[in-house]
Parts: sequence; structure tokens; C-alpha cells
Amino acid sequence: MIKVGIVGGAGYTGGELIRLLLNHPNASIHFVHSTSNAGHPLHKVHADLLGETDLLFSAELSNEIDLLFLCMGHGDAAEFLQANKIAASIKIIDLSQDFRLNESPVLNGRTFVYGLPELNREAIIHAQNIANPGCFATAIQLGLLPLAKAGVLTDIYTTGITGSTGAGQGLSSTSHFSWRANNIEAYKTLSHQHVKEITQSLNQLQVGDALSASGEGNGLHFVPWRGDFTRGIYISSIVEIGLPFDEVKHLYQSFYAHAAFTIVSDKMINLKQVVNTNKCLIHLEKQGNKLVVHSAIDNLLKGASGQAVQNMNLLFGLNEKAGLKLKASYF
Repeated sequence: MIKVGIVGGAGYTGGELIRLLLNHPNASIHFVHSTSNAGHPLHKVHADLLGETDLLFSAELSNEIDLLFLCMGHGDAAEFLQANKIAASIKIIDLSQDFRLNESPVLNGRTFVYGLPELNREAIIHAQNIANPGCFATAIQLGLLPLAKAGVLTDIYTTGITGSTGAGQGLSSTSHFSWRANNIEAYKTLSHQHVKEITQSLNQLQVGDALSASGEGNGLHFVPWRGDFTRGIYISSIVEIGLPFDEVKHLYQSFYAHAAFTIVSDKMINLKQVVNTNKCLIHLEKQGNKLVVHSAIDNLLKGASGQAVQNMNLLFGLNEKAGLKLKASYF
């Protein structure tokens, strides 16, 4: 059994991770760290865990573990590793954005591999530390990686809508039910923090001219939206491509032929197919030279905690799907 510790277990991603690990055949949770909830049962925060576990939140850390998950806010993970001595033998999977970019600092001798299995599977298997990808970044990249490998990406125009859990558990003016219900809004237009992360990965595969993360010249132009639902991300990316549609479909089918969770669908996809799963579904449409790539994921699973468990499975030589054979709640 993999001995696991979790830091930041009171938020949405922490709660989702706890739920997955409690039912994982090869993992056991040794502590869930939260200074503000120390001594209280997990179900005080995550009410659905009543009757599932007797674990209490802990204010103490332990080095008697094999793997540490960091489910902390952006910037907090780097500060945590600077302030706390974590044994070098302990593997780390960080769910913040602190170590996703190549220019991210190396802390306490630790370097991080970008944890998108469809891109870096072999590097993940041999890694010690993983930077788990962002939710929007995961959905957009999985829709575009085959085109990057073919070297045909230039300008990319992307829109995507996300549920309220993507904003985290802390209340804000746009996460109250009275604001969110029956409402949508664009935000961070052309300036979302995941753009650099996405273009970094696309440039890892792209043959020829590099894509820009600044929005100038060829690159990703992304408009995210807040939706009036709780979980899930739906992306539509438009690119100009001269290849015949059958050749484009072959690119995608070949690229994802051995992917554990990414599936190319011949039919239009929808959110209900992926919510409560670790899947990414992709559907392609083409009119003239314009290709539209639709991709959908659950932001808390394939976009966060599910992908973190997928990375754990790869790190420890387990079946990649262990603990992740989840079915969508379709109705």
C-alpha cells in the first residue's frame, strides 16, 4: 500500500482526492493536514464522508509516508516546501500552478515533471515530483496535442466554460448561488493564467515555428466563461488547417490509441458524459479549412484530483486506471 499524506484537504480538490483515495485498492491515507480544522473529523468539512472514514484533520506533518499531495492555493505550495522539511525519499504531486512552467524555481533540490500523462507519460513514470496540470489547460491541450505533433498549429481561437467548483471553495461575488444561477460571464479574456502552461506543452511537440503565449502573433487566444453549473469544462478550439478531414481524424486516433482516459468520439459530446469521470472526450468538426475541436472533462477529476491519482499510479508502477474506474452520473 502506498502511504499518502495530503496537505490542504479542506478544499474542493482535497475533498475529491480523499474520496478517490479512500476507495483506491493500493493507497492508504495517513494524514490530511489542515491547521484550521485540526482535530475535527473529515466529514465536518466534507459531509458526504460521514460513515466513510473516521479520519481526523491533523495539524502535524509526518515523513512516514511515500507520497505527499499538495492541494493548496497558487503560491502556497512553494511557500510550504520552503518552510517545511520533507524527506527526500517522499514523492510529491503538487496540484497548484507553482511548478508547472519550465522557469519555475527548483526548491530544496526538487525538480518537477509536468504531469499530463498523454504528453509526458515516460517522464512521469521515472519522476520524483509532479506538477499536476491546470483544469482549463488539460482540456485545451488534449484537444490540440495531435495537431502540435503534426506541426500544423498557428493561430488558435478557444472558448471554454467551467463550473463553479473551478473557482475554489472560498466565497466570492461570482460564486454565490444568487449570482451564478441562470447566469454566464466571460472573465480573464485573453489573459488566463493557463495560457503559458498550454503554449509550453504545445511547443514541446510543435515542429517549426513556436507558438506565442503573449497573444501577439501566432498563438493561443483564449476566452474563458463562468457557467451556471457546479462541475465540468467544455472547450471549443478553432484552428485553420488544410489537411483533409480523414487525415485529421487519423492524427487524433493515432495519438490517443493507447491513452487510458482520452477518447475521440465520432458523435457530438456533452458534459454529462464526463462529469464524475477521469475521461477527456474529444469531437472534431471541419468546414472548409476551419477545424473545430471540442473537448470536455470534469474539472475536479481529469482537471485536478483524478489526474493526480492517475499520476500516482504511474509513479508507483500501478495500473493507470486503478481507483479511477468511475462512471458518469448521466441523469
